[in-house]
Amino acid sequence: MKKNKISFETRFWAGFVAGNPFEAFDVIFDFAHLDYYKQNLSQAVLHCYKTKVYKQDAPCNAFVFYTAICSFLKVCYCLKRKDKKWKVKESSRSETVFHLSSLTKEEYDNPFLVLQSAFEERTLQQFEFFLSEITELSLSPYYVDPDSDLTTPYIHLIKMLDAAELMKERGVERIKKNEQVEPSAE
Repeated sequence: MKKNKISFETRFWAGFVAGNPFEAFDVIFDFAHLDYYKQNLSQAVLHCYKTKVYKQDAPCNAFVFYTAICSFLKVCYCLKRKDKKWKVKESSRSETVFHLSSLTKEEYDNPFLVLQSAFEERTLQQFEFFLSEITELSLSPYYVDPDSDLTTPYIHLIKMLDAAELMKERGVERIKKNEQVEPSAE
């Protein structure tokens, strides 16, 4: 049976199609820095509760951000299924303070746990709905009470961004067939 391949849809904002999830991560973080994504996500969520339009001077930027984050979610969803084949390389330095504060020690050690946790609690479609909803509400000049919980997917998305940055910084490596991997948190 042939597996359905997920299109990361990077052509909308990056100008070309990224073929694999690791290449897509590179494209996502080459397009903008982690702080850009986290700040724009936070601002969009905050503007859901205001009557001021987000990115009023250039609302098209909100759409570009939306498409980039949708691509990011698809990459994360794809990588969630690859956690048995790949692992994040160990940190080359010993940190006592976490560089990415939204992650727990276990998530910092194994960023794939963040993806598993997020997609156990929410589906890809629910995350995409969240993005659609915050984009719509943040660009509206009227206050409308959100139809769904915005906090939980927001927290998961921030953690996924931090985990992705960690994966990109450290790199990933294929797990050898006879190598033991710690069981994931169930």
